[in-house]
Amino acid sequence: MARRWLFKSEPSEYGIDQLAAEPDGRARWDGIRNHQARNYLRDEVAAGDLVFFYHSSCRVPGVAGICRVVSSPYPDPSQFDPDSPFFDPRARPDSPRWYAVDIALEERFPEILPAALLRADPQLAEMVLFRQPRLSVQPVSEAQWRRILDLERAQRHSPGR
Repeated sequence: MARRWLFKSEPSEYGIDQLAAEPDGRARWDGIRNHQARNYLRDEVAAGDLVFFYHSSCRVPGVAGICRVVSSPYPDPSQFDPDSPFFDPRARPDSPRWYAVDIALEERFPEILPAALLRADPQLAEMVLFRQPRLSVQPVSEAQWRRILDLERAQRHSPGR
């Protein structure tokens, strides 16, 4: 069964609009330089998994849409590129330190589902998002996934929208 994830990105660096503008709405999810996030990416994320695309460090942080993982994890090429901001001089092609996956846009939400709304929901209190807020790749339980979708649908169909 496919797992569920939340991937965080600052929209000023790479947001859901940039993903939507990519050919076929597909892109490499790279630049992960946190060991726990890397371990999730390398060891648990798999092709077919669904992902909430989360905008962080912005005016209205929150869930911007849904993506699907469309590749198996592979060594992040940016770790080997000395011109990349993600270059790691300790990484070697025969011993990579960092991993990436390819994602494809499934749905861009009409409006960001705000983090404040998620945080206020008692059913989401145990989300990794609120316990380890700096983790850029994190698991989402099936119940949390369904609840976030319910909140997004309610936001989309609320009066005055």
